[in-house]
Amino acid sequence: MDNFLHLFFNLEIMVRHFYPVMEGFWLTVLMAGAIVVLGLPLGLLLAFVRAFQIRPVNALIVFSVDLLRAVPPLVIIYLFYFALPYAGVTLGSIPATVLTLTLVLAAFSEEIYWAAITSLPRGQWEAARSTGLTFGQTLVFVIILQGIRRAVPMLTNRTIAVTKGTALGSTVAVQEILNQALSAQSLSANPSPLTLGALLYLVIFAPMVVGSRWVERRFGWSH
Repeated sequence: MDNFLHLFFNLEIMVRHFYPVMEGFWLTVLMAGAIVVLGLPLGLLLAFVRAFQIRPVNALIVFSVDLLRAVPPLVIIYLFYFALPYAGVTLGSIPATVLTLTLVLAAFSEEIYWAAITSLPRGQWEAARSTGLTFGQTLVFVIILQGIRRAVPMLTNRTIAVTKGTALGSTVAVQEILNQALSAQSLSANPSPLTLGALLYLVIFAPMVVGSRWVERRFGWSH
């Protein structure tokens, strides 16, 4: 037991490397926030555009969404970070990671929004149009609002799953929690910094899980 505590819960080593790992913590928080703020609205915008049934546009949306959902995010990060410079576009490690996870979240959320929108009874459209609303007004004021409520449970789960992918940024030298914890582990020859990193991930994502439950109860379709 003493060996286990010395290896994984060495408080002296945790305190020694606390500030560098905390720098990674704040960067992870900022990245996760940016991914959510950008990804969810982009997914809604794509679902909104798709509702107008413009065939070439819809084909492009469906292809892009399916591609982003099928390809592992780590591969996309590598392509943005290592391949784009050969095309004359250079992205730093943080922008490459945030852009990748934003697009992945947008792709998944678009499908969730779209499923929610198309699950509404056709009578909702017909009733709204019979009052004199245009197609666009019906979509914005009647269909989208109901669709969002139906999408809430799936959106919250997918958002948590995608934002945890910030740890993938460590592979392209993003100084987030995992990267800092791994560096501290190498310097100290002790895995306790990884334990500290795991605890900090809990600090970020445990409230997100609890908050998602509250959002589902407060704004979910059952209400």
